[in-house]
This record gives sequence, structure tokens and C-alpha cells, in this order.
Amino acid sequence: MTLAVVGASLAGLRAVESARRTGYRGRIVLIGAEEHLPYDRPPLSKAFLSPDGPRAVEPFLSQDELRELDVELCLGSPAIGLDPIAREVRTADATIPYVAAVIATGATARTLPGTAGISGIHSLRTAEDALAVRSALESGARTVVVGAGFIGSEVASSARKRGLPVTIVESLDTPLVRAVGAEVGTVCADLHRAAGTDLRLGTDVTGFETADGAVTGVELSSGETVPADLVVTGIGAVPATGWLRGSGLLLHERDGGIVCDSTLAAAHGVYAAGDVAHVANALFDGELMRLEHWTNAAEQGAAAARHALDPANARVFSAVPYFWSDWYDRRIQFVGTPRADQVSTVPAEHGFTALYRRGDRLVGAFTIDRPRDIMKYRKRIAARAPWSEAVSFAHEMAA
Repeated sequence: MTLAVVGASLAGLRAVESARRTGYRGRIVLIGAEEHLPYDRPPLSKAFLSPDGPRAVEPFLSQDELRELDVELCLGSPAIGLDPIAREVRTADATIPYVAAVIATGATARTLPGTAGISGIHSLRTAEDALAVRSALESGARTVVVGAGFIGSEVASSARKRGLPVTIVESLDTPLVRAVGAEVGTVCADLHRAAGTDLRLGTDVTGFETADGAVTGVELSSGETVPADLVVTGIGAVPATGWLRGSGLLLHERDGGIVCDSTLAAAHGVYAAGDVAHVANALFDGELMRLEHWTNAAEQGAAAARHALDPANARVFSAVPYFWSDWYDRRIQFVGTPRADQVSTVPAEHGFTALYRRGDRLVGAFTIDRPRDIMKYRKRIAARAPWSEAVSFAHEMAA
């Protein structure tokens, strides 16, 4: 009996650990596209880029610790096919039969057209990406970030910590509208400006200036050219599911992610977790969610393995989403969903809080520099707390 875990990052590793915790003693094969042992990705755009950050990307677990889990590693050999009828995963080197499978292949960074072969232009998804970006920052690179999302904003923060000039180019008029809503997106824009970041909203990248094959400037739809030695693209990611075409799994029409039911099941014997999975969240009226957050990957990876090995006892997955980010020494945190009927801000002497209402319920909360509050809101969302109670609590905490 083999449990095949496809994807050797956080969700995949948590699936392996969860399988062993539940008492599974059969064969586990962990398949990963990268040659590295599983490592933590969020620090790549946070601590790893800071002047006083770690000098190496450390794995979650050492070889010895992985050996204790009795897991077979198939790294540097990405999956190229899945047959859920025959119950087989194919890589370039092998065909692996399985009894149950967890797919946790994550997502790949979107890239800008016309950038192939130009040095100095990077996405930020892998350890190699992070090493290249940090090297450029250490060299004092004039930096342009394309996209005002969380990864791009963290890169900008690291550049400003080093005293470097940095420009963020964002095509939308307000950053992070999809992630936190327009009202809170405006607050995020103010954080950039207060830190001295040149924020260009409602602006597109139209091309690049180069010299000797290296980027020297970014051409904008405004007609300006911003000097740049380093360009980091933070324009989102797409689920890594190309290898599943023809498998019979239902892939989302918009981004190709795996459509799962509320137990994370994608097909008989196949479950998905993390960035790759669209999951119907019963806590939010069955809203289909695909989340690129650390907590979600960890929680779903563990649950997917439990369900794959014991489908008769699979439970509805209904966790409250949570993510955090650090910008300019400010701690940003969010729980729940930004899809709301109303967003209300709560005045406070220190930090910032916004609450999200759907119907008569609290469904989301956003805070800046209020780390003691956020998990209290998460508990209220999980308990389906009424809006009036949540607002009263927020004013009490702000007092």
C-alpha cells in the first residue's frame, strides 16, 4: 500500500507527517519538482531578503528527520501524469502505483511577456529566485517591483530597509483590492508612501530598456522610464496543474486549479491541498476558495492525508483562512474572507483594524500592528459571531 504525495513543499510535508501521526505504516513516496528538501517559502520574500536575515534557505526537516518518517524521496523529478483509474502517478523516471494520493504541487509565478533572456528580471517563488534577488539588493540595485501584492510589497520593504530606491508599478488604481478590498487597499497604499516607496497606481509596464542583455529601465504606460538594475515581478501565481490535463480531474476554468469538494476530495482516492486546490468552504456558505497562504497549506495538507487514508471518516474542511505579512516593520494580518457586504474601520490610538460583514455575520478582519487581536477575531468568525458583537468587541479592544 502506497500513499503518493505529489509536491514536496509545506502542504506535501504536512501530509506525510499527518499520515504517520494517524498510525499509517505503509509506504509513502514524496514527489517534488525541485531537488531541495522541503523548505519554507514565505521567508524567501521576508526575512531572507533583510540585511540581517538568514544566509541560507534551511529545510523544514533534515535528512535524518525525514528518514525517521520513513518516506521515500523522489526529488528533482516532477510528476508528469496521473491516472486515477489505474491509480498511478508518472514521473519522467518512474510509474508509482498508489492506494491513495495527495496532490500538493502548489503554484508557479506568472511572468511578464518579453522578459526571457533579460538578466536582472526575477519572479520570487523558489530558493534560487530568492538568492538572485538578495544578491542584487546587496549590490545596491535600483529596484522596480511589478505588482503591489504581498510578495512584491515585502520585496519593496526589504529594499527600503537597505536605503535603496524602489518603485512599485501596479495596474490597478488601488492595491490588493481582491485580497483585502478597496477601503483597506487604500490604507496599504499609504504604508508604501510613508516608507518612501514610489507607488505608481493605474500604470502598466509596456517594455524594458537593456544594455548588454541586462535590464536598465522599465517603460511605463505613462510614457516614463524608471531606471532599474533589478525588476521583481509579483503579479500572482497559477496552480501547477499542467501535468493533470487528461487525468479526468476537474480543473477550474479560470486558473486551472483542482476543484475539490468540502473534504478536499478531487477524485476517488485523490485529495488536493494548498495553493493548487479550490475548496468549497462550508463556513462561508460554500464559497470556493483557493488560498496561497502558509496556514492554509499546512492545515489542508494534514487533513488531505487523513482523508485519503480513511475516506469513510473524511470531515468537511472549514477552517478560517489566515495570513500575515511584514511591511516596513509593520505587521499586517488578515483572517476570513474579503468578500463582504460592508467593511468598517475601527479607530484606535495604535495600529489599525477593519471588520468585514456578510449578512449579519463577521466574516473577515484585517489588522496592522495588533497581533494580540487577530486570533480572537478568527475564533469569532469560526463561531459565526454576529456583526454587532464583533463591532462591540473591536471598539473594546481599541479603547
